[in-house]
Amino acid sequence: MDVRQLRNFVAIVDSGSLSKAAERLHIAQPSLSAQLRGLEDELQTQLLVRSAQGVTPTEAGKALYRHARVVLRQMEQIRQEVREGGGSEAGPVAVGFPTTIASILAVPLFARVREQYPGIRLQIFESMSGYIGELLANGRLDLAMLFRDSETRGISVMPLFDEELYVLGGHRVCPSIYEDADDSDGTCALAKLDNVPIVAPSASNGLRLLIERSFAQANTELNIVADIDSLPTLIDIARSGDACSILPVSALASRDPALRPPSRRIVAPHLQRPASVCWSNSLPVGSATVAVRQCIADLIRELQADGHWTGIMLRAAGKDAVIV
Repeated sequence: MDVRQLRNFVAIVDSGSLSKAAERLHIAQPSLSAQLRGLEDELQTQLLVRSAQGVTPTEAGKALYRHARVVLRQMEQIRQEVREGGGSEAGPVAVGFPTTIASILAVPLFARVREQYPGIRLQIFESMSGYIGELLANGRLDLAMLFRDSETRGISVMPLFDEELYVLGGHRVCPSIYEDADDSDGTCALAKLDNVPIVAPSASNGLRLLIERSFAQANTELNIVADIDSLPTLIDIARSGDACSILPVSALASRDPALRPPSRRIVAPHLQRPASVCWSNSLPVGSATVAVRQCIADLIRELQADGHWTGIMLRAAGKDAVIV
C-alpha cells in the first residue's frame, strides 16, 4: 500500500463512482479498478460495495478512508513545511463552521489568516453542525467549531463562548411577543411561545434537540410547523411573520438591518448552548493548525468586544481549555 493508492481510494469514495474518479484522476477506469482489487487483496477485505448507483464504502472502507485522509493531509503538511523552512506556519488547514457561525466568523478569519500567515492555505467548510462533526471525525477537517464543551472519544475541545438563543419573527401570528410592555427590555419568556407556530431544523439537528428539551422541561407546548434545514429560509419565514424561528442572533449578522426579522432574547429559562473549537487528539497538531486555532479564539474575543458579535458570553481565557 502506497500514497498513490490511498489518494486514488479517497478520490473513489469522494466521487461515489469509479468512472467519475477515473476521470478526475486522469486514469483509465480498468487501471483504477485493478488498483482497487489489489488494495482489497492486500488488506484481505472488501472496501467498497458496487451498485448501479455507484460505490459506497463498507465499514472497513470507511476506516481506510479516515486513515487515508489523515495520511494525505500529513504528507501535504510535510511538503509545505519543508518548502517553507521547517516548522513555519504554512500548508493547508481545513476548518468547519456551522452555518450560523460561518455567517459572522468565516470572512474575518480568512482576512486574518491571509494577513498574518500568507503561507497557510485556508479551507473553509460550512454546513449543519452534525455534518461538520462527521467531517472532523472522518479526518477531513483539522478544526471545527461545534456546539459542545466536553471531550468525546478522539476529540479535544477548547470552549470559547456560550451562545444565547433568540426568537425571531412570528409577529403576525403572535404579536404579543413584541408588543407587551414587559418586553421592552428585548426579552421574551419561553412560556409566551406556547403553541406558537415555529419553523426549526430537522429532528437530528443539535439545535432542534435543544429546543425540544427546553420546551419539555418548561412544560410549554412546542408547535413545529415545518422542518427547514436552510438558514436563509428559516430567517425569511421568520421575517414574513407567519411563524417564529429560534436561532442565535449571529444568524442575522450578514443581513441588511432592514431585512432582518424582529427578535427577542429568550428568558425564563435562558436558552443557550456552548461553542468550542475542536480537533482530533489522535494526531499531531501542526503549527499552521495551532495558528489558525489561535486566530479563531482571538477573533471571537475581538468581535464580541467591538459589538459585532452580540448574544454570546465569553468563557474566561483558559477556562476549560484543552491545548495540545
